[in-house]
Amino acid sequence: MTSQALDHRLRGDSVFSELEMLLPFVGKPIQYVGGELNAVTKEWNDADVHWALMYPDAYEVGAPNQGVQILYEVLNEQNRVLAERTYAVWPDLETLMRENGVPQFTVDAHRSVGDFDLLGLSFSTELGYTNMLTALDLAGIPLHADQRDEHPIVIAGGHAAFNPEPISQFIDAAVLGDGEEAVLLITEIVRTWILAGRPGGREGVLLELAKTGCIYVPRFYDVEYLPDGRIQRVVPNRPDVPWRITKFTLMDLDAWPYPKAPLVPLAETVHERMSVEIFRGCTRGCRFCQAGMITRPVRERSITGIADMVENGLCKTGFEEVGLLSLSSADHSEIADVARNLADRYEKTQTSLSLPSTRVDAFNVDLANELSRNGRRSGLTFAPEGGSERIRRVINKLVSEEDLIRTVTTAYSAGWRNVKLYFMCGLPTETDEDVLQIATMAREVIRAGRIASGRRDIKCTVSIGGFVPKPHTPFQWAAQLDHESTDSRLRKLKEAIRDDREFGKAIGIRYHDGKPGIVEGLLSRGDRRVGNVIESAWRNGARFDGWSEHFSYDRWMESAEHGLDGTGVDVDWFTIREREYTEVLPWNHLDSGLDAEWLWEDWQDALSEVAVDDCRWTPCFDCGVCDQLDTEIQVGPTGVVDLPMPAPRPSQVLSGEPAP
Repeated sequence: MTSQALDHRLRGDSVFSELEMLLPFVGKPIQYVGGELNAVTKEWNDADVHWALMYPDAYEVGAPNQGVQILYEVLNEQNRVLAERTYAVWPDLETLMRENGVPQFTVDAHRSVGDFDLLGLSFSTELGYTNMLTALDLAGIPLHADQRDEHPIVIAGGHAAFNPEPISQFIDAAVLGDGEEAVLLITEIVRTWILAGRPGGREGVLLELAKTGCIYVPRFYDVEYLPDGRIQRVVPNRPDVPWRITKFTLMDLDAWPYPKAPLVPLAETVHERMSVEIFRGCTRGCRFCQAGMITRPVRERSITGIADMVENGLCKTGFEEVGLLSLSSADHSEIADVARNLADRYEKTQTSLSLPSTRVDAFNVDLANELSRNGRRSGLTFAPEGGSERIRRVINKLVSEEDLIRTVTTAYSAGWRNVKLYFMCGLPTETDEDVLQIATMAREVIRAGRIASGRRDIKCTVSIGGFVPKPHTPFQWAAQLDHESTDSRLRKLKEAIRDDREFGKAIGIRYHDGKPGIVEGLLSRGDRRVGNVIESAWRNGARFDGWSEHFSYDRWMESAEHGLDGTGVDVDWFTIREREYTEVLPWNHLDSGLDAEWLWEDWQDALSEVAVDDCRWTPCFDCGVCDQLDTEIQVGPTGVVDLPMPAPRPSQVLSGEPAP
C-alpha cells in the first residue's frame, strides 16, 4: 500500500502493509507487529462502537499495564463492540511515519486510530501528556478538542486524570476512578447516539456524557480567575450539567475477574509476569500517596477469587511468575492463607509467586518463605519513605527504625542477602538532617544483617525519588521543594554514604535529580493555563518525558516562559508555592469522595507531626468516601482456609509433570 493508497482507504482498513516497509529501519520493530497470545481482533463492520485504548508510553511499559488489559477485555466481551490497543511510538518510527504518511495505528489489526469512535487514554503519570499529543497528531486528530468534528472522542482516565485541567484543551472528557463500569456506560451512550443518527453532532453526545454526573467534559465548564492569578471559581456554562463530577467505584471485585486471558507479549516488557490484583484501595493514610487516597475504600478479592484467577491465567498464558498486586499486598486480610495455598498448588512447578514492595510492619518471614518455596528468592523491597522517625510521622508512615531493623534482621537470618529501601526527598517540613538519616538507617541495616547472618556479603540498596505534591491528598496544599535544594540534599547524602569506610561499599544509592519532579509538579497541580506549556514543549520536541534520556528540563522551562506569558503566573507559582485552605484548587469540582475539610485537618496533623491509624481496624476518621459515595470497606475473613487442588492441565498430563 502506498501513501496515496492510504489516502483512499476505507475506514477500518489495516495500514500494516505501509507500516511494514518502515520496520526494518527502526529499533525493536517487534513491539509494533501485535499478534500476542490472547489478543483479540474483530471485523470492523460487526461493531457499532469502536474503541482505541492507549497507554501513552512505549509498548514495553504499556503492554503489561493492568488497567488497559482489563478495559480491553471488558469491552471486547460486549456484542457489537470492538476495542484495540495503541502505544506511543519511539521517535525513530515517528519520523518515518510522518515522512511516509502512516498514521498512529493499533497493534491488534493495525487500523488508524483516527478511524475509531473513541480514544481512551490511561494516564498513570502526567509525564505521558506529550506522548498523547504525538499520537493525536499522527492520527490526524486536531490537538484542540474544540476543532474536532468527525474525529474520535478523546477520553482521559487513570490516576493522573484526577486533575485533567492541564490537558482540558486536548481531551473531550475525563473519567475519575475505576474504569470497568465507566467504559460500559460510555459505550452505551455513544452507541445510542450513533444508531440514532448522531443527534446534536459531537456536542450532542458530549452533553449526554456530561449529564451522567460522573464523566467530566471540560468544554461545559468555565474557569474564572482572580487578579492575583488564583482561581475564583469553576462554573458550568450550561444549566443541564452538574456542578461537581463524582468518581466511579467498583464494588465486589470477585464479580469482575479481569483480565481473564492476560496478554502475552512477543516483545520484551518491563514485567515478564502475569499479575492478579488481590485488592483495590488503601486506607493506611500515607499523606503523600495519591493512589491510596483516590482509590478508597479498600475492596478485597476473596481467596477463592484470587486462586481462580491465578489458575485461569496460568492456563491461558504460560507465564512462570505471578505477581499478587495491590497498593500494599501484604495487608490483604487473608494474605497468609492466600500465599500458603498458592505455594502448595504450584510448589512442584516452575511457577513462582511475588509481592511488590512490602510494608515493613506487614512483612513476616513465613509469608516470604511461602512466596519463595520453589527456590526463587529475589531481593526484598521495603519503603520507609522518610529517613527520620519525625518525617515518617509527618507523612503518616508508621514505621520505626526498630521495626525496620527487626524486619531486615529476620530476612537476613532466613537467607536473604540484599534489601532495597525506597525513600523520598523533598517531603514537607523536611530538613537536611532528615535526609542524612537515610545513611544512618542503611548503615544499621547492614550492621544488623552482618550480625544476623554471620556474613560480609550483605547488601542494601537505597533508592530515592523526589516528592511531588499531588491533588486529592493532604499535601495538595504543600509547597514543593525547589530542585536546587533537592539536589543539594541528595549530594550530602551520597557523600555521607561514600565517606562511611566500614559500610559505604555495601550500600548502593540510586536517585534522580530534582528537575523532572518540578515538571511533574507543574503538570500535576496545574490548571488550564498549563495546557499552552504542554503544547509548546511538545512542539519543541518533548517526547517520552518519563525517560531520563529524552527529558529536557531546559526545554520545559523555555516552554513555560512562552506558554505562561501574560498570565501573571509562572512555574514557581504552581510548584514551590504553598496554598491556603480558602484557595479554589483546579480540581475542586472533581469529587474523589474525600472531604476537603478532612484533608485539610490531616494536613494540619502532618505539620504537627501527628500520625493516624488505618481505618480498616479502627473507628472511622470521617474521610467522606464511604458516606459520600455510598460505598464501604470490603475485607475478609471469608472463612475459607484451604483450597482444593486444581485439575491437572493438559500440558502437565502429556509431559508427565505432577499436578500442582
